[in-house]
Amino acid sequence: MSTPARDGAEPGRSRDGDDTRRSRDRDPAGRARNARPRDATGRPLQRGAAGVERVPEDLALSPDEAVTEAQRLLDAGLPFPAHEVLEAAWKAAPDGERELWRGLAQLAVGLTHAQRGNARGAAALLERAGDRIGSWAAPAPAGVDIAGLRAYADDLARRIERDGLDGVTEADLRPHLRG
Repeated sequence: MSTPARDGAEPGRSRDGDDTRRSRDRDPAGRARNARPRDATGRPLQRGAAGVERVPEDLALSPDEAVTEAQRLLDAGLPFPAHEVLEAAWKAAPDGERELWRGLAQLAVGLTHAQRGNARGAAALLERAGDRIGSWAAPAPAGVDIAGLRAYADDLARRIERDGLDGVTEADLRPHLRG
């Protein structure tokens, strides 16, 4: 017995009618991968549409390179791809640094939620990011501005909780990862 799809599509089909059982993108090992183009906020677009450049799933950068690339993407108004860069750094980081990189990735996800108009998700992720980044006590890798980013995340989360997203500008969504 099949259950109906949650989004109203018939089982085995996506909302755009693709047969997900046969057309799902797979990597060489057979794991599901979504190769559809994405918009600037990370939402999937129709196949064949022009999207923003994707971050490779096997991205391997040094901490300094990861912060530089994430900053370039944030400056371009692309926090979702910045999140992917920071997530790759988080997954590759030594155990002792993972929570810091996770906090940086959460910061970018919070900014993505703000871009998408999701005030509640933005505030929640920014608060989590601020807590995680702010708990870092050792010298920061790659010159990450721990105090500045914690203050930024906490301030933006409070503003969004208080005023919503109406007063948030594009410049507000472009933090400086280094001091």
